[in-house]
Amino acid sequence: MLPSLAALTLAAAPVPPAALAVGFDREGDVATLVVEGAADRASGRLLTADDPVRVASVSKLVVALGVMRLVEAGQLDLDRDVSDYLGWRLRAPTFPDAPVTLAQLLGHRAGLTDNVNYALPLGSDLEAVLRDPAAWDAARPPGGDFTYANLNFPVVAAVVEAVTGERFDRAMARLVFQPLTLDACFNWTTCSDAAVARAVVLYGADGSVQRDELKGQRPDCPVVPAADGSCDLSTYRLGRHGAGFSPQGGLRISANGLARIGVMLLRRGDGFLKPASLARLEAMAPVHPTSGEGTGGFFCEYGAAMHSNGGPALRDPACRDDLFGDGRLRLGHSGDAYGLRSGLWFDLERGQGIAYFTTQVPEGEKGERSAYSAAEERLVDAARRRSTDARPLASPAPAH
Repeated sequence: MLPSLAALTLAAAPVPPAALAVGFDREGDVATLVVEGAADRASGRLLTADDPVRVASVSKLVVALGVMRLVEAGQLDLDRDVSDYLGWRLRAPTFPDAPVTLAQLLGHRAGLTDNVNYALPLGSDLEAVLRDPAAWDAARPPGGDFTYANLNFPVVAAVVEAVTGERFDRAMARLVFQPLTLDACFNWTTCSDAAVARAVVLYGADGSVQRDELKGQRPDCPVVPAADGSCDLSTYRLGRHGAGFSPQGGLRISANGLARIGVMLLRRGDGFLKPASLARLEAMAPVHPTSGEGTGGFFCEYGAAMHSNGGPALRDPACRDDLFGDGRLRLGHSGDAYGLRSGLWFDLERGQGIAYFTTQVPEGEKGERSAYSAAEERLVDAARRRSTDARPLASPAPAH
């Protein structure tokens, strides 16, 4: 078979990292502002705003939307001891009398750390994993200081499974993706075949494949295989694992799909959630992290699976979260994994937002004006220049 014209073109010239930015507003308008690079270099398939990508920790915000649907249905309470839902006792070894709640887990204030592997193989038991003192900060009680830890979200997923009787990925499809008409999924399990065929391959800074070189086929095993290499999903136990479908970062969704979520957030739930539920997620608390991800002024305020960008937190000279360089308060979540940086941000006051991702970002890269990467600063600046709207996305970046 002869190579495609797109593949020949890619072979003949250097290919920029895949980068995409989509703007959206409260009226429901969505516009692709930046799109460049290839979704799959091997095939020559160019990137589009409908191609699903692993958006890393933006996944946490989407998980929280599913949790709030269950709260509104009366199946969950953010302030109740999660042991009541799990059917087993969850306690920090050094704080055996302190209950752990969903609010603490969603807000990274449960006392958990990432000092144990949170990508649990099939067959692992979450209760046993969380008996390990290394999973906890011995000096930080549940409900105490913020420290970002991915391990919180397998616990959240296990709670969702325990109360719904559904595997986490399927529960998220029912609670979030289907009502919002999104062709999205965790670890490719509930996405359509068409979405799988459009998967964005993630490349590292050196150009090597990091994730999702699917070649149009679903992965043989959508979870981390068991210790013996097997992948029998019938052995997956609801409420006893939680990590299998990567609730902390395994969401595959397009930039247009993220924009649809952003429009819902700007419209204060738009019939999907009540405004009071969103207000609970958006209730920011100051962050003074000393360990874990996001140090160096990246996280300045964090709510429940949502954090701020710019705004009043900038009064603290240690805060460097103003990715956009305009001092405006935006809410949403960031993502960083496998060479990708991503974000979903919305400005409630002006009724606009942006969903973006960029790939092949070197580990630890920082920008000039913020603790975000230089690649993200360039991308949001390019999006602002290309926007035809004179509202905040199109306002010029300040000189620096």
